[in-house]
Amino acid sequence: MGDLLGVAVLGAGHMGADHIRRLDQVVSGARVAAVADPDPERAKEAVAGLDGVTVHTATEAALDAPGVDAVLIASPGPAHEEALRAAFARGLPVLCEKPMVPESAGALRVVEAEARLGRRLAQIGFMRRYDAEYRGLKELLDSGRLGRTLMLHCVHRNVSSPPDFTSAMLINSSVAHEIDAARWLLAQELTAVTVVRPRPSALAPEGLLDPQFVLFETEAGALVDVEVFVNCGFGYQVRCEAVCEAGSARIGERHTMVVTADGEAREEVPRDYLVRFADAYDREVQAWVDATRRGRVTGPSAWDGYAAAAVAEAGVRSLEGGGRVAVELAPRPALYAGPGA
Repeated sequence: MGDLLGVAVLGAGHMGADHIRRLDQVVSGARVAAVADPDPERAKEAVAGLDGVTVHTATEAALDAPGVDAVLIASPGPAHEEALRAAFARGLPVLCEKPMVPESAGALRVVEAEARLGRRLAQIGFMRRYDAEYRGLKELLDSGRLGRTLMLHCVHRNVSSPPDFTSAMLINSSVAHEIDAARWLLAQELTAVTVVRPRPSALAPEGLLDPQFVLFETEAGALVDVEVFVNCGFGYQVRCEAVCEAGSARIGERHTMVVTADGEAREEVPRDYLVRFADAYDREVQAWVDATRRGRVTGPSAWDGYAAAAVAEAGVRSLEGGGRVAVELAPRPALYAGPGA
């Protein structure tokens, strides 16, 4: 490995282009060495002005490009399993955006492939673990000062949903973040899911069941509820309140700018996740680069990616069939620590 970590970025869309910018302008100790995207013009546009970057349409070509030491996967979820396994075959450390693999069966295959290596190579991009507010809440809950956590109340709202967004994606794409955050904050696995559907908002595209109310049960008896509303129309909001035996703690309400002008004060509401969690993404990628340069892999693991997929699948079954659905997880390989690691 040279002085700078050479990173191959897979995917040059909205998320991939933002990571290319981050690696070039924000993060220290790394450079973009190669980019792969099925659309070569989009890839060229994403790396315009960067020196020494090769552009490819095939994943394998980017992984084998000169100067590549590590991989950042920001392609669509269905392409992740193949990319992860290709990186494993080359011994390349990976930061993979969520979902690690959309289906739990494929996610489990990734876990098993990494376990056979006997060492971790993958970090999964659950960036909320790097957000200052979430980290503060995690430290408080771990300290035990408020006693045991009994409930988490969560809100996840988006201005609007992308084209072709489905009712199932409210759970397996949006609520996937709350799934990982709850497992991490509580250091417990989620064992059952119940999805309740209020009447759809008039702002939701026809046929989209939006909003939804999701209730998770944990292995130690805590409850986690999530209001997910992806066409709220007014802003991007993520909030979490922990209710404990001896107090409560709430995050997410004041993560905004207050503008005072013309005799009035106005709060600005972020419009999307890249604004609200910009610092978290920066910290996440910097932590990954720093650990990789030291020969280490930290952060959310492939097991965390698999667990999120399995819980989300149970949630989709509850959405489609109604009622409470138990979460079934495969045995955890010894390679992986628990959900609060």
